[in-house]
Amino acid sequence: MQSDHRSTPILTRYLMLWALVLAAIAYAAIFHYTLTLTGSGRMDGVIGVMLGLYICSHPAANFLDLVLFSGRSAPKFASLWSALLWFAFNALVMAAGWFDIFIGATKLAASGP
Repeated sequence: MQSDHRSTPILTRYLMLWALVLAAIAYAAIFHYTLTLTGSGRMDGVIGVMLGLYICSHPAANFLDLVLFSGRSAPKFASLWSALLWFAFNALVMAAGWFDIFIGATKLAASGP
C-alpha cells in the first residue's frame, strides 16, 4: 500500500524542505558563478522553471494539509510558536521556488524564439 503524503512525520517534512532549499540555492549559485548550466539558455530556463515548480509544490501541499485536514491528518504542533515556525519555513521554501522560477523564466525569455 502506498504511503500518503499526510502520514509522513514532521521531521521528514522538515528534511525534505531543507533539501529543496539547498537545491534552489545551488541552482541560483550556478547562474551567479557561471552563465549557463547546459550550454543552452532555453534548456537552462526549462530546468529552472520545472525545478521551481517542484520546489513550490511541497510548501503548497503542506499549506493545504493545514487548511483542509486540520483536524485529521495535519501535523500536530506542540505550541503556537512551532506552528508559526512551520508556516514561516514553508513560506521561505516557497519564496526560494519562486526565485528559481523567475531565474528560469528569465533565461527562457532571454534565449529568444
